[in-house]
Amino acid sequence: MRLIVMQFLSLDGVSQGPGAPDEDTSDGFTGGGWFVPYLDEHFERIAADWTGRADAFLFGRRTYESFAVAWPKVTDPADTIAAALNGLPKYVATRTGADPVWGPATVLTGDLAARVAELKRAPGRELQVHGSTRLARSLFAAGLVDEVRLAVAPVVVGAGRRLFPDGAAPLALRPTRLERTPGGLTIHEYETAGAPVHGEYRRTP
Repeated sequence: MRLIVMQFLSLDGVSQGPGAPDEDTSDGFTGGGWFVPYLDEHFERIAADWTGRADAFLFGRRTYESFAVAWPKVTDPADTIAAALNGLPKYVATRTGADPVWGPATVLTGDLAARVAELKRAPGRELQVHGSTRLARSLFAAGLVDEVRLAVAPVVVGAGRRLFPDGAAPLALRPTRLERTPGGLTIHEYETAGAPVHGEYRRTP
């Protein structure tokens, strides 16, 4: 399976708490809910298409526990995102353990990079990471990410956890899609392309 990282980002790169003021208040974050004003039906169709490509999901513990509260309550069979999230295999990366109440779920402990590499060798289309910024950072650092899908909101949050913090491992990306939704989001899809290539700009006289 290909490993896909999917994130909602602000223009200044914040990924923390996009969906509600109380979604993630860790480290004193008070700016949650910044993504919601830009949602529309067009983006919902994009999100449904993305999720429809998954054969399994990989979560960090906090995101898994948050999703486990909300998504089982969505039982409309016409909701393809809920059907995928509730029905497909889920893997939870954690150092402290987790109660896999939202199944089918498997808790991953020990050498995370080795466990995820093993999952990637399994047959299937996509192993998707939704949110889970800390987990995504570790997967980038381990060189395990094949593709990145970003929905970028035209807002500067000013503080909060970022997908690519200072000191992140350098990475080149190859753009495969760029689109703007009526609500103002920009959709970016990239394939990872190894180490960046550096050059020097010179203007000829």
